[in-house]
Amino acid sequence: MKLKRNIAISENGFLFNPETGDSFLLNPIATEIVNFLREGNDVADVKQLLFDRYEVDVVTLEKNIEDFLEMLQHHELLDR
Repeated sequence: MKLKRNIAISENGFLFNPETGDSFLLNPIATEIVNFLREGNDVADVKQLLFDRYEVDVVTLEKNIEDFLEMLQHHELLDR
């Protein structure tokens, strides 16, 4: 999964989809995930990067990332 190229995101987590005009305000970790995806990391890389950075169990981390990715897909922010 990759973030669509035309998606704009600010440093403070404001995300804008110019195709739909939709905008979202992301929390800091969601902003990190989106930035990791923009950098070309795949989902496995994103999971590892966050697991290395934060004290969280693997099950919780994977569930939260999958839920967030589903939300991005629902709002048409990802290319498959």
